[in-house]
Amino acid sequence: MTHPVREEQAAALAARLGLGGLALDPDPGGPPSALRTALVAWAARAADAGHHLVVQDDVAAPPELLELVAGSVARFPDEALIFYTNWHARNGAAARLAALAGAGWVRAVPEEFAPTLAICLPARTADAFRAFAADSAERHDDEVMATFLRAEGRSGLLAVPSVVEHIGTSSINGHAAQGIRLAVCPVGAAEARPLLDRGWLLEELDWLPYMRYGEGYVRPAGHERSADPWRHLRWTEALPETGLTESQVWDVVRRHRPEDAAAAVGRLFGAAFADELWIHCLLLGRQAEDAARRHAAQRAAAGPTGEAGARVRAAALSTVGPAGLPPERRPEVVPDHAALMTAYAESAVRCGGALLGRF
Repeated sequence: MTHPVREEQAAALAARLGLGGLALDPDPGGPPSALRTALVAWAARAADAGHHLVVQDDVAAPPELLELVAGSVARFPDEALIFYTNWHARNGAAARLAALAGAGWVRAVPEEFAPTLAICLPARTADAFRAFAADSAERHDDEVMATFLRAEGRSGLLAVPSVVEHIGTSSINGHAAQGIRLAVCPVGAAEARPLLDRGWLLEELDWLPYMRYGEGYVRPAGHERSADPWRHLRWTEALPETGLTESQVWDVVRRHRPEDAAAAVGRLFGAAFADELWIHCLLLGRQAEDAARRHAAQRAAAGPTGEAGARVRAAALSTVGPAGLPPERRPEVVPDHAALMTAYAESAVRCGGALLGRF
């Protein structure tokens, strides 16, 4: 799906990936609306198709994309399958947690937008979405998709390894203020394939740590059923619902955080951000270890993923620092800064077991 200003870019992408064709904005001079073009795209499927894949024009993907999608569809024929997840916000944190736990797929957060840069639906679901969205006044197709999936009773599955990457920072639909937006676990097709083909599914998230605009938050378990599921709860506010206390968290910080790395991150992006990032990753590590323990049987049945799993885990850690920064600070991150924040994040994730009483 594309707008005429990106038609040449979209045509090259479609040819490179072997996609079926282009869905053009039917009213390119009208108010920006991704949904308007999405409805055209979802209507463009072949009559005998079992599933329909829609890819937006501002992505990069490997030649193996359709092969990977087909394999995933064979494995999960009744699911909405999402092949790109932003590195920030709740769904990004869910995919990152799943990567650290060793999973290949994770159920999307119900109340958050459903990423639609590369999404595949069963044909009957695609038809139902078109009928659902036809009269919507909302212009963001990802918000309408999430609302639709909630109404269907089951949010989509996020592919933990991402072979689809967002390119550029411009936005026809008004997202440019979010700054650099990249995949949460970017890897190549070779690393993604074992996780997509046989990696276990993390279905239940429990409580979820996430970052936004330089600060740490926690999404409590069952938050979609709260009076205001879109409200963001700072980690200190939500911590009582996790069974942890601030004193426990700060005790681990004092005993285990590498102070030289904390000081280095603080000099670059502020001491407050250094605290928030390490605590976020500590909580993330705690939840990833807990999920891996609770799903030990699933992990064993899926079998080892070896180097592929390690690469996906490393990719997840590599994005947590830049994604956690406020959008206006992300362009400041150079490779040395990224490497520093990755090692800093890893040091916190490794200590997550301390909050489970492991050491």
